[in-house]
Amino acid sequence: MSDVSLRFVHDPVLAPDLRARIVALWVDVTNAGGAVGFVAPVTADEVRTIADPTLAGIADGPDRLLLGYDDERLVAMAILTDPRFHLKPHLRVLTRVMVHPDAQGRGFGEALLREAERIARDIGLTGLQVTVRDGLGLDRFYRRLGYREVGRWPGALRVAPGDDRDEILMWLGLTQDRHGHRAAD
Repeated sequence: MSDVSLRFVHDPVLAPDLRARIVALWVDVTNAGGAVGFVAPVTADEVRTIADPTLAGIADGPDRLLLGYDDERLVAMAILTDPRFHLKPHLRVLTRVMVHPDAQGRGFGEALLREAERIARDIGLTGLQVTVRDGLGLDRFYRRLGYREVGRWPGALRVAPGDDRDEILMWLGLTQDRHGHRAAD
C-alpha cells in the first residue's frame, strides 16, 4: 500500500458542484455492481433521493464525510454515521463506503478505511460498525482489515425478485490495551 497516493479531505463544505461529484461517484459505483444502497442500473435522480438527506445529515451534523482524491479527481468516500441513539455516542456506522470502479485495485479502499479508523480514534470513538451485502466477497475485505462478523440478517436485502441476500454486520473495536493490542470486542 506504500504507493497509494490518495489525498483525503474531511468534512468539506458541500457546495453544489461537490454534491454533484458525490452523486456521480455513487452512480458509477452502483452501476459497476457496487453495494452502496442501490441495485444497477441507477440514475443520478434516483441516487439523489438518498444522497440529499444523507448529505443533509453531514452538513447539519452529526455525521462526518471522508473523501479521497487521486490528484484532483474524487475517487473514494465514506461516511461516519452517528447512530442517533443516546447510549451509542462512542460508536459510528460506516456507510456509503465506495471507491470508483476504475480506481479499484490500487489500495484506495484500504487507505480509505484506515483513514476512517484514524479519524474515529482521533474523535474518541471506541468502535466502528459496517454492514455489507453478502455474495460479493466484501466481508473478506473487511476481515482482512480487522473487522469481525458479529451477526447476520438472513435475506434482509432483496436485490431482485428471488435474490435475497444476507446483510452481514461487522465490527472493528478501536480501543487498545496498554501493550497496543486491540482489546477483545
